[in-house]
Amino acid sequence: MGDTRNTPALDAGPINRSLAAASGIKSTSLKNTAPEALEGTIVISNVGDFLLAEKDMFITYSESPVSSSITVVLDRNSAPLLISRLSPEVGEYLSALMAPVALGEYMSSADYLSLVAMIYGRPLADEIAAAKITASIELPRPVTSVSGGSSSGRRAEFDIPLLDILVLEKPLRYEIKW
Repeated sequence: MGDTRNTPALDAGPINRSLAAASGIKSTSLKNTAPEALEGTIVISNVGDFLLAEKDMFITYSESPVSSSITVVLDRNSAPLLISRLSPEVGEYLSALMAPVALGEYMSSADYLSLVAMIYGRPLADEIAAAKITASIELPRPVTSVSGGSSSGRRAEFDIPLLDILVLEKPLRYEIKW
């Protein structure tokens, strides 16, 4: 998408500042690993405060001394809210990519990839088709079950195809119990 040698398409700085301002976030240390890639850690110090800000958005959370769970459902209604919480930059980047999730439109994955290939070229469409978002979440107790991912001990891991998020042909649902 043009000359990005000096300017990251996704800039970790503004995203870190936006996330750090959210209730319940202890720290965020995202960094650019490439102009279009981020890597890092977001530490939530008080999940109750963090989720209170997200109430009725896309997260359901229950906690008790014996059993706790969190369920995340990302759909066409909740995704724009999540994008706006990350940073205006992310929304602008996704709009420039004509991502249906950012534009509030319905489009199949195949149609979206064809559109990206037509406007930006096949290499970018292929990169979007192959890309994934990896989330690794450390819980206070051993994980007892995971839906949409895997677990080992106190850690739950999710590999989410980027295309699934950009298009949201169907809602994405992830659940962890510990």
